[in-house]
Amino acid sequence: MQQSIFDPDYSNLLPFQGETVFYPDFFSKEVSDYYFKILIDSLNWRQEPIRIFGKMVMQPRLTALYGDAGRPYGYSGISMIPHPWTAELNEMKDRLLDFTGVEFTHVLCNYYRNGQDSMGWHRDNEAVLGRNPSIASVTFGATRIFQIRHYDTKNHKLEIPLTHGSLLLMTGESQHHWEHQIPKTKKILEPRVNLTFRRLI
Repeated sequence: MQQSIFDPDYSNLLPFQGETVFYPDFFSKEVSDYYFKILIDSLNWRQEPIRIFGKMVMQPRLTALYGDAGRPYGYSGISMIPHPWTAELNEMKDRLLDFTGVEFTHVLCNYYRNGQDSMGWHRDNEAVLGRNPSIASVTFGATRIFQIRHYDTKNHKLEIPLTHGSLLLMTGESQHHWEHQIPKTKKILEPRVNLTFRRLI
C-alpha cells in the first residue's frame, strides 16, 4: 500500500513552514551494506568547482549526477549532465516511488570520504525543481549530523543523525523557509554516501 508523507500520523520534525520526516531504517542493514559498497565502486565520482560568494572553489566532497536523459541539473555555478540510471539507483528510485508517490527524475550523489568532507548551508530551491519540491535523502555508511535551521531567523536549529540505510524526506514549503548542511567533524574517519533524489519539472 502506498504510503504518504502527508499522513497526519507521521512525525514532522519542523515546527512550521514545511515538512521533514525521518525514517532511520528505511533499508535493512544487509541491503544497505550492499548498496554502500557498489555505489562507491561503480559511480562516476568527480570533484567539481562551485561558486561561493563570487569565487570558484572545489567542493569538499565528490559528486555524481544520474537521471533521465537530456535533462541537465545545475546549482552554484555548476551545470551537470546526468549519467544513465544504474540498476541499483533505479531500484531505489522505484522503491521511493512506491513509498512516496513521487516520480523522481534525478539523483545527486554525494561521497563524503571522511569527516573533513562537508556541505555548507543551502536550500534546494532551484527553479527547475518547482515551487514545493520533494527531496528524498538516502544515507549509506558513516552516520553524519544533518543540521537544519530557519532561513530568515537562523533559529529553531535541529540536528538529525543520518544513519546507515536511513531516509530523510523534505517536502512542502521546507526549501523556502529552511536551510540545511552537513558540517565537518574530526570524530568521523569512515566514508558516507548520500543520495538526494529530486524531480525536475
